[in-house]
Amino acid sequence: MVVSSCEVNMAEAHQAVAFQFTVTPDGIDLQLSHQALTEIYLSGVRSWKKRIIRLKNSVITGVYPASPSSWLFVVIAILATMYTRSDPSMGLIAKIQEHLPSVGGLHCQAVVSAVLFSTMLWLLLIFTMRLCLKQLLSYHRWMFEQHGKMSTTTKVWVALVRIFSGRKPLLYSYQGSLPNLPVPTVKDTVKRYLDSVRPLMDDTEYERMTKLAAEFESNLGNRLQWYLKLKALWAANYVSDWWEEYVYLRGRSPIMVNSNYYGMDFLYVTPTPIQAARAGNSIHAFFLYRRKLNREEIKPSRIPGIAIPLCAAQCERIFNTTRIPGEETDTVHHWQDSDYVAVYHRGRYFRLKVYQAGRLLSPREIEFQIQRILDDSSPPSKGEAKLGALTAGDRSYFSSGVNKRSLDCIERAAFFVTLDDDEQGMMGDDPASSLDHYAKSLLHGKCYDRWFDKSFSVVYYKNGKNGINAEHSWADAPVLAHLWEYTLATDSFQLGYNAEGHCKGDVDSSLPRPQKLNWEIPSEEQISQSLAVAQALADDVDFHVFSFRDFGKGKVKKCRVSPDAFVQMALQLAYYRERRTFCLTYEASMTRLFREGRTETVRSCTNESSAFVRALEGGEAADVCRRLFRAASEKHQQLYRMAMTGGGIDRHLFCLYVVSKYLGVESPFLKEVLSEPWRLSTSQTPVQQVELFDMVNHPEYISCGGGFGPVADDGYGVSYCILGDNMINFHISCKHSCPDTDAHKFGDQIRKALHDLIQLLGPNQKEPSKPEESRPEVKKDQ
Repeated sequence: MVVSSCEVNMAEAHQAVAFQFTVTPDGIDLQLSHQALTEIYLSGVRSWKKRIIRLKNSVITGVYPASPSSWLFVVIAILATMYTRSDPSMGLIAKIQEHLPSVGGLHCQAVVSAVLFSTMLWLLLIFTMRLCLKQLLSYHRWMFEQHGKMSTTTKVWVALVRIFSGRKPLLYSYQGSLPNLPVPTVKDTVKRYLDSVRPLMDDTEYERMTKLAAEFESNLGNRLQWYLKLKALWAANYVSDWWEEYVYLRGRSPIMVNSNYYGMDFLYVTPTPIQAARAGNSIHAFFLYRRKLNREEIKPSRIPGIAIPLCAAQCERIFNTTRIPGEETDTVHHWQDSDYVAVYHRGRYFRLKVYQAGRLLSPREIEFQIQRILDDSSPPSKGEAKLGALTAGDRSYFSSGVNKRSLDCIERAAFFVTLDDDEQGMMGDDPASSLDHYAKSLLHGKCYDRWFDKSFSVVYYKNGKNGINAEHSWADAPVLAHLWEYTLATDSFQLGYNAEGHCKGDVDSSLPRPQKLNWEIPSEEQISQSLAVAQALADDVDFHVFSFRDFGKGKVKKCRVSPDAFVQMALQLAYYRERRTFCLTYEASMTRLFREGRTETVRSCTNESSAFVRALEGGEAADVCRRLFRAASEKHQQLYRMAMTGGGIDRHLFCLYVVSKYLGVESPFLKEVLSEPWRLSTSQTPVQQVELFDMVNHPEYISCGGGFGPVADDGYGVSYCILGDNMINFHISCKHSCPDTDAHKFGDQIRKALHDLIQLLGPNQKEPSKPEESRPEVKKDQ
């Protein structure tokens, strides 16, 4: 009788078991697997190396902007003063010496007390430098100055920031120096809110809302504000934890389409047509990025041109992270490490280890393993094929109904991989329509062939195209976009492929085969119910993706206009032309200038933008329309700057509403504000690492960006990516079930609006001399 140390129902089980023993009449015959023991040893070494690196980075980050070596410099400097008979401590060294035990003689006591004093002085200097840097980073007036006209105060500030910022920062070096998000006054927030809804209400509605706002401001508002100020003193960020919990994790509707978003591959280039090879290179690149992330070798994100650091807290949960469904609320689980990915192919789930004997597999070896999965003809277990639908339908707890060990394997994986049998991308006789299908495939697929709860899932198509689908609760789009840019660039420009399209390098054919996961699913009823809900949602999504190449930000900037403001005005014009009315418009902005900052809303529909649109549509003179456009653009930029610097409206009102619910009090004002639908939800997808791509010599190597589903049932979701000087990509979503929305018709309106605006503002038009509106074009979070 042979008894193994664990149950693994696969032919390759002996390679994963460290020992086995046989019971015989002569006793027990113990056999050790040296290969497995070596694997265990090397895995342990890798784990300890990572712990040591984390400890070292914690020390470096903890003393930043100083360095650990600066401690030795301070100690030597203080000890040197002892031999010059001077006392920089003003008697403190002697006081410390009096309390030391009399061991080793007076000279030894003096040296120890000097070292202790030096350490305290060093820590005090670090604390002072970090406090100074925190105060410096709280200065935001630079953002409101005209481009090219920096004040003397700001010039001095920039110099001081560079002095106190230290050298060679790690990814998390600035975290302790970032300021906390300020709490706006209730009066200011209410005033800005009323200003934002004025173009959306008639006089009667606006007067009613003004009365509700005044009553709230004078009574309940101040009471709720007191609790928020208390939280702001105690917590690193008074918004982020509630935002994650109540906007994302407590939602019970499907996260597929409603919350998750996607990113596309290169638009015009497919580096290799071989599915397994594309997976081999990019999976290897993902783990190279994770290695840099664990070692904090990724440079902190900064605002272009002025080098102000942004919060990196969201980076911690990129890998090894899963959203776990619960009865009332979900939770986000993050594990420190994972040496494998979970792979889905034709209804089966596999565990693919990417480390062997402590080393990361080469791209060619990962391709070899992926090909093994593609060639595997074993059928799925009962209920396995559509198991992923449980993550696509209404949120519900399901771990008790499936095999716990296999489920844990997926949840603890570094990320999720889908090997799709379809072909996607810009192809065929109708490339425009193929992009729409590509977007829908990445957003929801077949509703069961993605694991929507994973921090991100990568999809590899049969023709070599790929794409990414991301869960939203753990972080916002720019964090994942940074990873995606690195992966695309590393895949194509560093790793590359051989002449046949395969990954470069050799293969160790003795690698253990990927492990097929086994499932015991007693009932498929819950799976069928989730799939039905998800399929109905997916079928209702209307998508239109197009690349606008008639002009880009190069021509827009010649008109002395912010490209983002230009696009937002075009969206307002397009929406009005289609619906003959205005709507509450959401544009995502970031608050990562503050610790643990996430997003804020820019309400792009303003009095100024509506006045411009009405004037243009009413046939007003061109000079009048240009003047109104300038006013609208400047107002948009002002709102955007306010949102970035903590002066936004919506997160403050959201937190006041949460406090009111905790206190059990009702506010008619807050209830109405929080129930208003965002019929136009917009976001810009920026290119953050422009140095990785050569858009001049190789413009074909550009991503089409990404997109998301509509926020309102009767509205649009619009994501746009301003690429180089001559291209703007748009991703438009809405629902077929709404008779008033059509993604393709709205796309046509956007094209027309862009042309009409550039014709109105073209460089040939006479305009008063004026500097470009915006400070550095700061990119937004979704």
